Amino acid sequence: MRDAIREAARASLHLLSGAAIAVLCQLMVPVALFTVLLTVTVIGAGVLPESVLLLRRLADRERRRTAAWTGAPLPEAYLPLEGPLPARVRTAVSDPGTARDLVWAGAQLVYGLLLWCASLVLWAPALMVDGVVALLSGRRPVVLPLIGRLADLGAEWSRVLLAPAPSAARDAALAARVEQLTATRAGAVAAHGAELRRIERDLHDGAQARLVALSMRIGLARRAYDSDPATARKLLDDAQTQAEEALAELRHVVRGIHPPILTDRGLTGAVRALAASSGLEVEVSVTGPAGHGEHPDPDPAVGRAPAAVEAAAYFVVAEALTNAAKHSGADRASVTLAREPSALRIRVEDAGRGGAEAGERDGSGLTGMRRRVAALDGTVRLTSPEGGPTLIEVELPCAW
Repeated sequence: MRDAIREAARASLHLLSGAAIAVLCQLMVPVALFTVLLTVTVIGAGVLPESVLLLRRLADRERRRTAAWTGAPLPEAYLPLEGPLPARVRTAVSDPGTARDLVWAGAQLVYGLLLWCASLVLWAPALMVDGVVALLSGRRPVVLPLIGRLADLGAEWSRVLLAPAPSAARDAALAARVEQLTATRAGAVAAHGAELRRIERDLHDGAQARLVALSMRIGLARRAYDSDPATARKLLDDAQTQAEEALAELRHVVRGIHPPILTDRGLTGAVRALAASSGLEVEVSVTGPAGHGEHPDPDPAVGRAPAAVEAAAYFVVAEALTNAAKHSGADRASVTLAREPSALRIRVEDAGRGGAEAGERDGSGLTGMRRRVAALDGTVRLTSPEGGPTLIEVELPCAW
């Protein structure tokens, strides 16, 4: 009996929240229709998109409520309300989701209140009848479960009214995909611009400055060659040192664009070199045929990932190991490269103190990593609870 009362109370709370949404619908439906009427006269055009967004939020609240009751998700499918006002008004009016939400809101106004009132009516006889039945015969309650059936009925009606048509779901998914690609393209452009500025800065402050100094020393050496050979020799020695330093600076810049080690040793060999120079005890493991990328001339039947994917994977591992060595307090880490039929997965885990999202590691390094991966339509997942460990998982789509 107690379990039946508890379930009926839970159903009543669900119906009560549905009645509250019905009251909001009673306010929302006239406002939405009045706004549409004003839009025809152009007066309410600026209000229409906002009214539709408010209606969407109300419908989303019902979707979450229905999903929580049934345990099955109820997807949404809307076209994005973006751009200038005329475009937003056209989208708000033409989106099938707007008409669907209006129909649901009108129906919710009726069945949300009716089901709640019906549950109130059932409580008194349920407690009396089921109490007597339980006392005399020990049988399970008969009336109390009907309150739960009312909640099931309301959830089913909401699901039928709010479920998008397959074509609308496809259109919404396509629109969401376009929006995602637009965002990742913008991130890629920003990352590319930042990378170009970094290269320019490195060349200006490093190699270019050394080359200017080298030119000056060679010029001084030429003028001193006949009158003071010793000074000229010293200036030439300095010029040689400057030339070597300029070459080192240029190599550093080139490594930042595309590490030569990737060409020479492949991704696996390059990652092992990173692990060896990281200052941590790093275990590198390779699953699938990715291990064949160690050599500059791999088996043609196996192949290698595209150069852009290998470079992104290399920089992901480099950034993750650098962060682990600098900030995590860890003394060991692990790197896993897993080649799958249509993707390359990278997993880097350190045994440090964690807190990367909220701590000092949530900076430009991780932001750059995310942008670099997003530019290739990949994903980054960071797990770093306080106390550790920190786990970075990256998936890079690619064709082998």
